[in-house]
Amino acid sequence: MPKLLFRSTNGQSPAVNLREAFLEGLAPDRGLYFPERFPRLTPDEIAAFAALSYHEIAFRVLSKYTDGIVPADALAAICRAAYDFAVPLERVYDRVHVMRLDQGPTASFKDFAAQMMARLMGRFLQEDGKQLTILTATSGDTGAAVAHAFHNVPGIRVIVLFPFDEVSVSQRKLMTTLRDNVRTVAIAGKFDDCQAMVKRAFADPELAHLPLSSANSINIGRLLPQSVYYFYAASRLAQPGEPIVFSVPSGNFGDMMGAVVAREMGLPVRKILASVNDNDAFPCFLQTGVYEKISPSRNSLSNAMNVGHPSNLARLVAVYGGQMDETGKIHRQPDLAAMRRDLFSSSISDQRTRETIREVWDQYQLLLEPHGTVAWRGFLDWQEHEPLNGLPAVILETANPAKFPEEIEKNMGWSPDVPPAMAAAILQPEDFDRMDADYEGFKAYLIKTHA
Repeated sequence: MPKLLFRSTNGQSPAVNLREAFLEGLAPDRGLYFPERFPRLTPDEIAAFAALSYHEIAFRVLSKYTDGIVPADALAAICRAAYDFAVPLERVYDRVHVMRLDQGPTASFKDFAAQMMARLMGRFLQEDGKQLTILTATSGDTGAAVAHAFHNVPGIRVIVLFPFDEVSVSQRKLMTTLRDNVRTVAIAGKFDDCQAMVKRAFADPELAHLPLSSANSINIGRLLPQSVYYFYAASRLAQPGEPIVFSVPSGNFGDMMGAVVAREMGLPVRKILASVNDNDAFPCFLQTGVYEKISPSRNSLSNAMNVGHPSNLARLVAVYGGQMDETGKIHRQPDLAAMRRDLFSSSISDQRTRETIREVWDQYQLLLEPHGTVAWRGFLDWQEHEPLNGLPAVILETANPAKFPEEIEKNMGWSPDVPPAMAAAILQPEDFDRMDADYEGFKAYLIKTHA
């Protein structure tokens, strides 16, 4: 079988292999790389996951993409090293579970992709004898996960942009207390400003001499590892061939696209619920067929999801036969009927988020932070339209509640336990740069740091 290639969602750049897609991040035409076909896992292969550990499932899923790029023994060792933490599946009632993706080094689901990306990129650069600067924007958790994963990886420098007023103190300190090859930049603006500056830098011909790449979910290297925990959850909760429901808190839609990737690879999925906060561009699009990005994005408690135009919608639209460019303009409509069949999306206000945190605790003694709460409420919204009919359902909890102590204290009257890594980071001195949301100033900063 010919080697798997990746094409740009904008359709104006040459197809590349996995290594090139990883290292480039964004395609030259500003589109996002996506597999030109999805490798399939057979029902027997998926059924066999029930007896495998997480890192073994990761190897079997990711090897479908790395064949001919990374030797099997090397990939197996990378998966074993990257995934040495627990992935709890907590039963809440009946067959409804919460999957806690907050046991990694930075207590965030972003660790699942960042740990794999750092190891693969480090390997590729070592093989090529090259240097690379990872340029990433964060709305909360990506920056910390990327900074920790790439910290002191040979050949890699990391620059993280974050909106100063929209991340929690613990989210900030998990990235601003690192030094060495990591620099963080606080932007006086919003996440969309940070993301726009990063994308513009990648496409700027005057910066073409700089070795820039991305670790945001615009990089395909983020999505592929995130497909694994959907296979893992199904292997523990569903019978062979039985479809499962996932409710995913969605901001830039990378996490939700991991579920789509798993489904396209053969995982039986009944419905994917893309639950959003007040940034409701996607549920409005799903309902009306008209896409209008939100600018500026709206501030919500679930700050990592404060995204007015999710980049990964371009990939989602492509899965359904359409084409959306990086500005959000749709050049070819996707199959909306199929999208509505497969997906559900509702917008959860801050008031509903606060109410749901209390309700879930009172009813189940289950503590959710704002992002997982949005996914929980979205699951309940969907059930008002369709019955679960006894199928397994998984609500994703994407960060540790200790990252949002002020909100938990305000709602519950007590503070959540703090994981040791977070407690240590909070005590460390910070070191970060500040900048306006001005691209020319940022461009000058990039040139200076590479001088």
